[in-house]
Amino acid sequence: MSDPSWLIQHWGYIAIFGVVILGNMGLPIPEETILILAGYLVWEGQLQLPIVLAIGFVSAVLGDNLGYWFGRELGRRAIERYGHWVFVTPARVDATQQVVARYGPMAVFVGRFVPGLRFLIGPVAGITGLRPLPFIVANVLGALLYVPAAVGVGYAIGLGLGDYLAQVKQPVAQLDHVVPIVVICLTITFLLWRAPRAAR
Repeated sequence: MSDPSWLIQHWGYIAIFGVVILGNMGLPIPEETILILAGYLVWEGQLQLPIVLAIGFVSAVLGDNLGYWFGRELGRRAIERYGHWVFVTPARVDATQQVVARYGPMAVFVGRFVPGLRFLIGPVAGITGLRPLPFIVANVLGALLYVPAAVGVGYAIGLGLGDYLAQVKQPVAQLDHVVPIVVICLTITFLLWRAPRAAR
C-alpha cells in the first residue's frame, strides 16, 4: 500500500499474525515488513509492545512448524508441483536443500534472518528429513532473536524519523481507497495470465 500502515490500521494484531504465519509456512511474503511496521506503530502508541512481540513470536514459530510439517508429509513433489505459483523453482529448492543437509539446525536458525531463504527453510527442512526436535529448537531460538530485532528496527525508525514520516503520511493517506483496488486488479490479471500456462 502507498500508506504502509494501512493493513495493520484496518486489521490490527490479526494482520501481524496472518502475514507472519503465512510468510513462515512457505509463501514468499515479506513478513519482516509487517514486523518493522508494527514496531513503528508501537512507537506511535497505536500498538502495545508486549502484544506485538508475543504475536510475532507465536506466529513465526507456528508458521515454520506448519511449513516443516507440510514438507515432511507432502514431500518435494508437492512443492515442485505448486511452487511455480509463488516463484519457487526446483533449482531454488535444490540450493536450499543442500544448505539444510550440510548445516542442519544451524541453517534453520540462520535462515530466519535471510530474506528469500526464510520462507523456504521450514518446508525444505521437512523434505530433507531434519529431525523434529532439532528443527523446533532452532526455530524457537531464531524467532526469539528475529522478532524483537525486526520490531526494534521499526521502533528505531520512529525515534529517528517519526516526526518527518508523520508529515508525509497526510497527503499519502488520500490514496487509501485507490491503491487496494489497483492491487486487486493486478492480482486478478496475473492469475488469469498464469492459469492457462499452469493448465498446460
